[in-house]
Amino acid sequence: MPELRKDYITPTWVVIATERAKRPKDFKPETEEAGDPAKCPFCYGNEHMTPSEVLAYRKAGSKKDEQDWWVRVIPNKFPALKIEGEVDHRVSQLHNRMNGVGAHEVVIETPEHFEHMGTLEASQIAETVAAYQARYLDLAKDTRFKYIQIFKNHGRKAGASLAHPHSQIIATPMIPRKIMEEITFARTYYQQTGGTCIYCDIIELELEKKERIIYQNDAFVAIAPYASRFPFEVWILPLYHEPYFERISPQDKGLLADNMSHVLRSYNEVLGNPPYNFYIHTSPNTPHEHHSFHWHIEITPHLTNVAGFERGTGFYINPVPPEDAASALRDGKKK
Repeated sequence: MPELRKDYITPTWVVIATERAKRPKDFKPETEEAGDPAKCPFCYGNEHMTPSEVLAYRKAGSKKDEQDWWVRVIPNKFPALKIEGEVDHRVSQLHNRMNGVGAHEVVIETPEHFEHMGTLEASQIAETVAAYQARYLDLAKDTRFKYIQIFKNHGRKAGASLAHPHSQIIATPMIPRKIMEEITFARTYYQQTGGTCIYCDIIELELEKKERIIYQNDAFVAIAPYASRFPFEVWILPLYHEPYFERISPQDKGLLADNMSHVLRSYNEVLGNPPYNFYIHTSPNTPHEHHSFHWHIEITPHLTNVAGFERGTGFYINPVPPEDAASALRDGKKK
């Protein structure tokens, strides 16, 4: 029997379509061309093909914009938003607009063209997380930027235009709707329960139930959310309450990388390196403290298509119960 489930946080409803139930082997990944490293602007030796780096972890004594780096951050050559100018918010009747002011950067996660996060060592992912934090803290100094979104598109179907492992950071002059939905619900829950975090309660409940837990270490837990919108959707949450990603400690960067590595290696082994997006949801870059929020990562593979029903209603149809997804990803073996 199909089942309707409501998302923990937002008004989103999901159809868990058991009549269409699928197993990992039913999803056939598309073969993608990795491209020619000689022509890849993110590869060793091609540093001259990108804008000048804003951050790099490199060997001592090596020069900026040359080789001998292991993580490199550059401005996006074709930015969605530009850093120059003022916001200049204007409202006229039903027209509401502002200048496209912001920042858009690319985090090159490794010099290795044919690797990806599902094959990288956790230590290399930890270096990438460190770059995320460093760039976040720098961009947050700019009071024009109200939200800083860190995200990754892996695979062409997920929006990646280059195969070389990379993720992106976009700073925006307003708080995105999706983030505001989560913050508003978390604040309401916090007020109604006398100071309880909805995400902390999710973690407690899922650890008690166990059936949707994928991986846990000393600081983070990966779960298949109860109302997963997409097959094999995963959330990674800190076990401790923290509204702000940028406050992550040096030790916990390694533990986050360990958790991400486990999940993405399981994706690679169980689903054959599927296209996916991940995004860090954290508190906005505003003076107001968001005590009720709890930062986390959402990972959504592209295994099915979002079609007319989803676009027309805001519902999602998921043919893989999250309990089955969690079981498969825990085992890390194709079934």
